[in-house]
Amino acid sequence: MKSFKLINNISGWIVFAIAAVVYILTIEPTASFWDCGEFISTADKLEVGHPPGAPFFMLTARFFTLFASDQAHVAMMVNTFSALCSALCILFLFWTITHLARKAMINDESDFTTGNIIAIIGSGAVGALAYTFSDTFWFSAVEGEVYAYSSLFTAVVVWAMLKWEDVADQPYANRWLVLIAYLMGLSIGVHLLNLLTIPVLGLIYYYKKYTPTLQGAYIALAISCVLLVFVLFGLIPGFALVAGWFELLFVNVLGFGFNTGTIFYALLTVGCLAWGIYETNKEEEVLTDDASLNGVKTVGSSNSAENLRYKISFVLSFFLLGIPFFGSHITLGIILLAALIAYLFFINKNLNKALINLIMLCSAVILLGYSTYATIIIRSAANTPMDQNSPDDVFSLKSYLNRDQYGDTPLLYGESYASEYLREKDPENDGWKVASDKGETLWAKKVKVSPEEKDQYENCGYKEKYKYVSKTCMIFPRMYSKQASHIEAYKRWGNVTGRKVTYENMNKRETTVVPTFAENMTYFFRYQVNFMYIRYFMWNFVGRQNDIQGHGDIVNGNWITGIDFIDNMLVGDQSNLPDELRNNKGRNVYYALPLILGILGMIVQTRTKKDKQNFWITMLLFLMTGLAIILYLNQTPYQPRERDYAYAGSFYAFCIWIGYGVLFFYDLLSQFIQKGIAASISTLACLGVPILMGVQNWDDHDRSGRYTARDFGQNYLLSVAPNAVIFTNGDNDTFPLWYNQEVEGVRTDVRVANLSYLQMGWYIDQMKRDAYESKALPISLTPDQYSNGKLDVAYIMTMLKDSIRITDAMDILTSKDPRFKSFAKRYGDNFDFIPTNKLYMLVDSAAAVNSGTVKANDANKIASKIDINLGGKRYLGKHEIAILNLLQNNNWERPIYFAVTVGEDSYLNLKKNFQLEGMAYRVVPINQPGRVNTEAMYDNMLNKFKWGGVENPDVYLDENNLRMTSTFRHMFTRLVDALISEGKKDSARTALDYCMKVMPSKTVPHTFVSVVLARQYYQVGEDQKAEAILKEIKENSMQYLDWISGMSAFHQKGAAEEFEQQLSILSEVLRISESKMDKELFDQDYKKFVAYSQLYNKLRK
Repeated sequence: MKSFKLINNISGWIVFAIAAVVYILTIEPTASFWDCGEFISTADKLEVGHPPGAPFFMLTARFFTLFASDQAHVAMMVNTFSALCSALCILFLFWTITHLARKAMINDESDFTTGNIIAIIGSGAVGALAYTFSDTFWFSAVEGEVYAYSSLFTAVVVWAMLKWEDVADQPYANRWLVLIAYLMGLSIGVHLLNLLTIPVLGLIYYYKKYTPTLQGAYIALAISCVLLVFVLFGLIPGFALVAGWFELLFVNVLGFGFNTGTIFYALLTVGCLAWGIYETNKEEEVLTDDASLNGVKTVGSSNSAENLRYKISFVLSFFLLGIPFFGSHITLGIILLAALIAYLFFINKNLNKALINLIMLCSAVILLGYSTYATIIIRSAANTPMDQNSPDDVFSLKSYLNRDQYGDTPLLYGESYASEYLREKDPENDGWKVASDKGETLWAKKVKVSPEEKDQYENCGYKEKYKYVSKTCMIFPRMYSKQASHIEAYKRWGNVTGRKVTYENMNKRETTVVPTFAENMTYFFRYQVNFMYIRYFMWNFVGRQNDIQGHGDIVNGNWITGIDFIDNMLVGDQSNLPDELRNNKGRNVYYALPLILGILGMIVQTRTKKDKQNFWITMLLFLMTGLAIILYLNQTPYQPRERDYAYAGSFYAFCIWIGYGVLFFYDLLSQFIQKGIAASISTLACLGVPILMGVQNWDDHDRSGRYTARDFGQNYLLSVAPNAVIFTNGDNDTFPLWYNQEVEGVRTDVRVANLSYLQMGWYIDQMKRDAYESKALPISLTPDQYSNGKLDVAYIMTMLKDSIRITDAMDILTSKDPRFKSFAKRYGDNFDFIPTNKLYMLVDSAAAVNSGTVKANDANKIASKIDINLGGKRYLGKHEIAILNLLQNNNWERPIYFAVTVGEDSYLNLKKNFQLEGMAYRVVPINQPGRVNTEAMYDNMLNKFKWGGVENPDVYLDENNLRMTSTFRHMFTRLVDALISEGKKDSARTALDYCMKVMPSKTVPHTFVSVVLARQYYQVGEDQKAEAILKEIKENSMQYLDWISGMSAFHQKGAAEEFEQQLSILSEVLRISESKMDKELFDQDYKKFVAYSQLYNKLRK
């Protein structure tokens, strides 16, 4: 046994070393796209990221940043932290597999034969290395995100429970349970995914402590799920809920300062838990006879003072932790508290004191781990530059934890996309209003008019939930989004024809068509289960078609096997693939070997009664981290990116079965050859599976040498003038900019303003504060005018035909004149409005020239005013009101830009006043649509911009990176067109050559944008370069069109969108090259084009 432990430990660390080396060699050397730039920024300066935050990740990653040689290497250290967490996860997976395999194979010391030991270690190595090289886990392992750390917590918790299982009958075995509780508390500060292991732990506990029966297993599972609910929906939000009551008492009633009540509450809770632990740990004076049989402390007298004290402490702790108040339901909480009191004081007179002590210890250490969220409040109170949601008090923290800004998703019962709002009579006005359930009270800090005012919280309304006509609702609603693109996809995935429903609303009978429950379930299985989970599962263990995000077509994002006859049935003929798809680095084939090995392992794990228990434990882990997440997320179509990272825990569980696959072959071969040889052959043969996965996946998981997110973020910042304001919108045009400013100190004079956040009062507060070298934005709106639900929306009325100044519109919005309020009252409610959809802003031409906004030689082009036509808009959001206020007050002192990636619907119809200068449009007082500052843009793009290693063929560029490069290419075409129109053909030629140098077609495949580049080469007299580009594009498009043309009719329909896109590209290529090509060659190409077009017309029918 001792020698096995040594071999097991050494082997585990060898596997860890392999994983660590692989991950560290392939980490991205800087920030990645999506949330990584934000997480690295929060770690570097302990700032507040997006809800619900990750304070323990932030603190641990901060430790790793201390080892960076300079700020440019901070991101690499955080990425290294993720790599090491992932490698440790592999270590604990190895030990988990070997633990389970040992239990299955070893009954006594005599079973520790050479063959058995090799087989056990081999199973651990194969399973752990399969997970090491799996697509999803490797992706998370090499970037600065929370998922690697979260996976480590999951692995450690499962391993620790198995360690407890080994010593469960020994004294002090419960210390493992306390450790697990502490780890779970800490994991709350990383990601909540780890809590899904609670039912798994409950099953392990049941199998160890009780004689297993089917009924008993169900009861254990039910109790475990209740425990999960208590932690997830009770303790986590309940702690903030009860703290809020104390905060209101101390601040609003007793007159203390902000956060006094929260501090008192925290101390009281800690004291109560300590008291309860002390009382339940004291030696009993009286033991019942029954207790002495098992040495369990029980209460001998139900009315003894000692008995009373620990019961009171337990009830108080249960209350203070907020555990009974699910979803802030006070009534439910009171009922549960009453039931607990009745049980403790009147029903059960012989309590297991040790169990109560364990519960309180576990609650205390969970709270200790959870206390890392104090970091969020502390850092928010410090007003850090990045302070999302500004959770500096318990009420804003509660909203932050609950992710209120993302809204609620119906799970068990609710509306569909076709559900109608229920209307009810409005008692205050002669009309109807949307019915709603009044939820919990929303509290926020009262805005002080003067510093002498006392700290107070004010009631900002209620968390209302709109009601829907019950006949249009359904159980288990999966198709609930009312977004037009989602509805179209719901109908496609669910094969929706619907059913007519007649109902009464506003005293009228109305009819609508809603999806049936069967259609709802069709969508659930086809999209949420199959497309958004099984597809990802198959990516990891069967093969992946390419790295391009798919939305249900057969061209992109599907799973394949590498076995042609199967793949031909799945995604069309594979023998005639376009080179672009065949050479896609994300095309990985495993011939389903990992899947087969895992299935064989499942069979092995069900062979004996003892091992069958471990099968159900593994299966429960597989389901809780897979299917359970599917049910909870209730995902809509057209996700902005692939979501496989959410199911990494499920793939972890499957790799346990892959490890068990070694034992299948070991058992099989042992019947014919000596066991030691059989174990060695089985291990070596099965190791071929993770080796195959590693070979296939290396090229599309190796991010070394890639600096695109950092450099592209810098390019946005370098596009703007000093002290500028740049409006952004999405993750990938915001977080890389923040990373550059917060971590690397690039262009800290620029203020990056995210339009999504600008809809929140707390963000406007932050925009009105200095940040580094950036002065506060000149927004004159005061917090009492826009905070706590004020000015969320301003409706656009058409009372006036003439336009009015922005200043006048702002005056109306912020006026307290009762005449405006009485006007709104006539429309049924108090609401904010502006009286016209036409605004204007007078232009101070001297200020525009003096600030450098307009060059002196363009002064004659300056308009006397800027007209802002809001026609087509029903209302202005808070962010738009803030932008108008900023424009009104700025008077051209600070340059104002919109990132080119911001949607046109956010432009406030200012597009005619946009001047392109790189990756941002500058707002200028010149009415000239399509205006380009060629001097500034040329200098930015050819001299200042960085390209992140895009030109290097050894650097892996995934779809997200290539999408960004397409935007840059488009900006080059805008620059070149402007240069040509100005007669600067030499500069245009230089820009074109530079574009093709930094983004060559061998690393950045041609798209439609490249057709424009070819046309521009013709315009500057570079016919050969134009023809070379067009030839590449034409050949690529024809490869796609030939491939799809050769498919079956069924597969062609699945590729219709790609066919249309390639046909459009070919059409443009032929149009541009018609006058340049050899007539015979052109006629041949045109004939093919006609044939393709005829096929396309058939597909459209």
